[in-house]
Amino acid sequence: MVPRAGADPDDDAMTAAPLTTDAIPLIDLQAQYRTIKDEIDHAIRTVLERGQFILGPEVAALEREIAAYCGTMHAIAVASGTDALELSLRACGIGPGDEVITTAYSFFATAEAILAVGAAPVFVDIEPDAYTLDPDQLAAQVTPRTKAILPVHLYGHPCAMEPILQVARAHRLKIIEDCAQAIGARVGHKRVGSFAEAGCLSFYPSKNLGAYGDGGMVVTNDASLVEQIRLLRHHGSRDRYRHVAVGTNSRLDELQAAILRVKLRHLDAWNEVRRSHARTYAEAFRRHRLDSLILPRELPECVHVYHLYSVRTSQRERVMAALSEHGIGHQVAYPTTLPAQPALASHRASARTFPRAEAVAREILSLPMYPELTADLIEHVVIQVARALQR
Repeated sequence: MVPRAGADPDDDAMTAAPLTTDAIPLIDLQAQYRTIKDEIDHAIRTVLERGQFILGPEVAALEREIAAYCGTMHAIAVASGTDALELSLRACGIGPGDEVITTAYSFFATAEAILAVGAAPVFVDIEPDAYTLDPDQLAAQVTPRTKAILPVHLYGHPCAMEPILQVARAHRLKIIEDCAQAIGARVGHKRVGSFAEAGCLSFYPSKNLGAYGDGGMVVTNDASLVEQIRLLRHHGSRDRYRHVAVGTNSRLDELQAAILRVKLRHLDAWNEVRRSHARTYAEAFRRHRLDSLILPRELPECVHVYHLYSVRTSQRERVMAALSEHGIGHQVAYPTTLPAQPALASHRASARTFPRAEAVAREILSLPMYPELTADLIEHVVIQVARALQR
């Protein structure tokens, strides 16, 4: 399938028209399925034959395996990445009257989860290379109402966590990592999600580790958070028909857990292939001497897992037209900053601007990125981008 141009990778309609023979999709989930079909089909059959579909052995096993993978003591499976954020905020005691500092540039769910618990998002601009939250701007936004920082590991690149942690310690703030696009990414030897009170994962189908539907996970080393999130995800109930809190229904189902357990075994290999594809893109673009094109960067000490391969160009519309003409999938993630979203108008400080985030929103463009890409397909994409820019 070729996801529609401009669609959001976190909420794309995964029901686009079937591939034509010469199309290069933004992501090809059919190709991925073909490589692991026997494993996936066996996992699904096992769940169907067992007949247990909610909070069974597959979910419990996946929680153990994800915790081990991320380097945390615990993991709690939930229904989506958005739920992971919201339940983590609630479990950390964040609610009405509180403020949470976060990035001005992310998918809407980052701010949506803050608003869902009754808190107010306070935005800071991004740093210029990885487009993640700029830690140098954090301290200036801390007020007596600030209770947490919510950094986003964007496009698969981790945030600069050490300076964020320093600000949090100095002001006694919680940190909740939005890892929805970055499972497997590292700063030094630590994987994202393991730095703070909680790390939130998304298993939306297009993610590096994607389910065949929605799904999410919270990873943490805090046993009290585990207890609270498990309570909240199951209607505030530990014992059947006895509810000690007002929770919600946010349970990852057994079928999705079984599918994710198969895919988790391949995740590191898939991420390494994505990194190899990024190098192939960079080498091809350099051969064409496209000095006006800004390529993704990997900051020192960081390991980027390239959920998206996003370039920047001031000629975005021209490039998009050329890619569409040749059946090459692409999308703009994201065409606007969070503070500019209509739903967040009441939380917009009129005097504040976010020049780096606004510049990225005007120029960002994501090109095809998935493990089953080939060097020839990447070269074809690069040639079309180069021709559009050299006209």
